Amino acid sequence: MRVVVTGFGALTPLGSTGEELIKAMREEKCAIDEISRYPIDDREVTLAAELKDYDEEKEFTRKELNRLDRVNQYALLAARRAMEDAKISREEMENRRVGVYITSGIGGLGTIEEDYQRGMKRSFDKLSPYFIPKAIINSVGANVAIDIGAHGACLSMVTACASSTNAIGEAYRAIKNGYEEIIFAGGSEASITYLGIGGFTSMKALSISKDKNRASIPFDKNRNGFVMGEGAGILVLESLESALKRGANIIGEIVGYGVNCDAYHITSPSPSAKFAREAMGYAIKDAGISPSEIDYVNAHGTSTNLNDKLESLAIKSVFGSKMVKVSSSKSQMGHLLGGSGVVESILSILAMNENFLPPLINYKNKDEECDLNFALKAEDYKINYFLKNSLGFGGHNACLIFKRY
Repeated sequence: MRVVVTGFGALTPLGSTGEELIKAMREEKCAIDEISRYPIDDREVTLAAELKDYDEEKEFTRKELNRLDRVNQYALLAARRAMEDAKISREEMENRRVGVYITSGIGGLGTIEEDYQRGMKRSFDKLSPYFIPKAIINSVGANVAIDIGAHGACLSMVTACASSTNAIGEAYRAIKNGYEEIIFAGGSEASITYLGIGGFTSMKALSISKDKNRASIPFDKNRNGFVMGEGAGILVLESLESALKRGANIIGEIVGYGVNCDAYHITSPSPSAKFAREAMGYAIKDAGISPSEIDYVNAHGTSTNLNDKLESLAIKSVFGSKMVKVSSSKSQMGHLLGGSGVVESILSILAMNENFLPPLINYKNKDEECDLNFALKAEDYKINYFLKNSLGFGGHNACLIFKRY
């Protein structure tokens, strides 16, 4: 059974609508800036890609905010927009097999911080009764299912930075094999917090640059860590039969999915890049095409030393002498962790339909260990197939192949 994309919803540092995201890519916008969420005077890391214009009080009532962490809020808004974009009615939601595969890499981190402080001040017996439901990762998908009335499988695959890519891939398999007709698949992240930034800072994973145009610089020789982003993205996946029956607007097709694990180290990728290479190979085989038919790779491209070097090795080993076009959307909006795969897939789908390449911005210094054919401009280019890579802590490798419909 063929699986197509019939809508999307997004909240990203680059924008939320298709028009905003296309404009941001074409204009090669950088959404990274100084953190405004908390004081940064004494902090080593001072830059992030925030949702600058987001006002939760305009989006939700006070009663709703009491039970929703930001990670839940972002997912709910993205899902509502995806439902509207796909033109699925409430009646259809009730009478169809509709699943929700929406996840997060970390979940309600802001809630964990707030309630810990409340417990220290007042007593841990006086925490908010919503603490656990706001903090746990499955609530990201569960809140969406409740909100849109989806009664199919509601699953949250948690594989760190590969989470939403795995969610899309597993949703693709579920529809392909006849388990669901429609699935809302994606992820959300809200980790620009004291704990989120502090934790990755202590790992030496984040960029300490003070220059927003030289902080998230995937594959650049001077890269020194990733930049945290936030937001959510959701794709509406549907069987082709269902989409045609209801006259849906089809914006792409998923044709391949590859997944495996390095089983090497909890944070470092395997130095051989063997399993990242194999995951790409599995996706290509699943699609029934050859590597030469892939026009573009949206890389994981985190701007960390090991990821970029080893992902480059994997890409070169798959594509050989064919210098496939490569870029990383993290150069524009930082790393949305568990939400990165879906948001970067959305950007790539939009670019595919508008016939241009998502750009790798702020790249200046060539690294011989990252010797790829980078798309340094949002140049006109026809994409028939693109491959999306996501490589998560724990050795999680997930790859998707999308096709022009």
